[in-house]
Amino acid sequence: MGDTGRAPSAVPGQEPTPMPRLALYALAVCALAVVAAVVSFAAGMWLGIVWVLLAGLSSNMAWYYIRRARTEAARPAETA
Repeated sequence: MGDTGRAPSAVPGQEPTPMPRLALYALAVCALAVVAAVVSFAAGMWLGIVWVLLAGLSSNMAWYYIRRARTEAARPAETA
């Protein structure tokens, strides 16, 4: 039906699969939200609280996608 974005399953002896794309996006959003929060608080605006909350949410998303990729890679290949 189309590309799901998943990397092919790892073969023993090969390099590990790269970090999932969604985890990288979430980490980028987290870093940008932290910078925006610092700039907002430095300018004296309380809107920085929203950026802190967004940074927390995106960091949790990144950890989730990283952990999910690790468990999928560690799961043995299912035989059908």
